[in-house]
Amino acid sequence: MTIKVAAIQMCSGVDPEKNVAAMARLVREAAGRGAVYVQTPEMTGAIQKDRNGLMAILRDEQNDIVVKAASVLARELKIHLHVGSTAIALDDGKIANRGFLFGPAGEKICSYDKIHMFDVDLDNGESWRESSVYRPGADARVVDLPFAKLGFAICYDVRFPALFRAEAVAGAQILTVPAAFTRQTGEAHWEILLRARAIENGAFLVAAAQAGKHEDGRETFGHSMIIDPWGRVLASAGGTGEAVVMAELDLSAVKAARDKVPNLKNARDFTLDILPVLAKGGVTV
Repeated sequence: MTIKVAAIQMCSGVDPEKNVAAMARLVREAAGRGAVYVQTPEMTGAIQKDRNGLMAILRDEQNDIVVKAASVLARELKIHLHVGSTAIALDDGKIANRGFLFGPAGEKICSYDKIHMFDVDLDNGESWRESSVYRPGADARVVDLPFAKLGFAICYDVRFPALFRAEAVAGAQILTVPAAFTRQTGEAHWEILLRARAIENGAFLVAAAQAGKHEDGRETFGHSMIIDPWGRVLASAGGTGEAVVMAELDLSAVKAARDKVPNLKNARDFTLDILPVLAKGGVTV
C-alpha cells in the first residue's frame, strides 16, 4: 500500500486563534495535494513561555479551540489529522502536552501525553523546566489505522529509544515526532536522532516541527522531515517559516527493511553485571 503523508511546519505565536487559522490553511493545502495523513507540530495551539500568559489561554480538552478546529478539519477534508500537541488544562492545575489523532469522520481516535519532560540547562544560558508546568504522560500509544500502524511521541521523547522500540515491536510502521526543538539542540542532534529512530526500528518517521523566532522570544530549529525505514530523508523543510512537507510512503518498505536487518526479531534479554575493579587494575571474571 502507498499513501501520501504531510508534515506541517509552523511558527506558532501566543494567540491560539491565529495559530488555528494558520493550521487550517496549511492542513487544507496538504489535503489539496493529496495527503491522507497530516501531522502538525508540538504546541500547535500556542508557544508561550510566560506561565501566566499560558494559563490565561488554557482550556480543557472539551473546550480547546485547537481540538475543535482539528475535528472539523478532519471531517471536512476526509483525512487523518494528527495535532502534534497542544497545551490542555488538567483538573489538578497542571497542564498536559497532549497530541490528538482525528479520523475522517471528525472523531477523536486517540490522544497521547508527552512522557519525557525537557528539564535542561543549555550552554547558551537557556533553561527549560517542563516538569514544573506539565504533567508527564505514562502511556505509550500505537493505533491501527486503515493504512498503517502509527506510533506516538513528542519532541524530547526522541532521545529515549526504548519508547520507539516498544512501539515498533507492537507493530508500528510509522513513527511520529512532532516537535518544537530548540535551535541549539536541533543543530546538533535533530536529524541524526530522527534517522536513528527510523533505522533501528525499520519504520517510516514523520516529524512536523516549529520553526523560527516566536513571539515569546524562543527560537526553534524547524527542518520538518519525513524519513524512510532505511534512514533516507524523503522530504524536508528549511529552518524558518511555514512549510508543507510531503512524501509518498510505500508501506511494503517496512517489511523489506525489517527482513534485511531483523534486529527486532534478534533482540535478546540480558543481564548487566557491574564488576568491581581489582587492586592490581584487573577486573573480576
